[in-house]
Amino acid sequence: MKRYKLIGLTGQSGAGKSTVAQVFAALGATVISADDIVRGLYTAQSPCVKTIAAVFGADCLNSDGTVNRPVLAQRAFASADNTAMLGRLVHPFVMSALLKALKHARGVVVFDAPQLFEADADVICDCVIAVVADEAVRKQRIMERDGLSPEQAQSRMNAQLSEAFFRAHADMILENNGNGDALRQAAEEIYRQHRTIQSARLA
Repeated sequence: MKRYKLIGLTGQSGAGKSTVAQVFAALGATVISADDIVRGLYTAQSPCVKTIAAVFGADCLNSDGTVNRPVLAQRAFASADNTAMLGRLVHPFVMSALLKALKHARGVVVFDAPQLFEADADVICDCVIAVVADEAVRKQRIMERDGLSPEQAQSRMNAQLSEAFFRAHADMILENNGNGDALRQAAEEIYRQHRTIQSARLA
């Protein structure tokens, strides 16, 4: 019997997904971050990096051979097609690392992945939670968080899946248009429900 319950956590940039992941981790969940996996893949001379450089250009790399993430992000988020292309290159490496990590997983495991659906990772999840927020709210958060111009923030948002997609495909929706307290409370309640269900399954 599978000894873990895998929750897919996703949502648009600026919606507050990272806050929810922090709540889950504080409550005892094992959080596997797709962004952390990618950082590990973006090392000099890795197969992933070599593939990216071949498609997006060698100037996407730093002098030490690692990925220059701001340059790559600017190029990848320039269009939905470019974003999808980067995903097709990186997702197989990420999924391989995820499956390896799950071999010894126990309890409630959260896969924190902004491109969960694009990677088809939702098919192995027991439940998918999406965090959403109004476009204007997300845009302001992205600009403040990443130091982007309104045009750059909008370009990044345009390259992502729509809120309607998340609402149609996720099992649960968390809305985050407030100051974060309500989001944290909702996340805590959801986690406790999943932890109770998983504990009952293993009893």
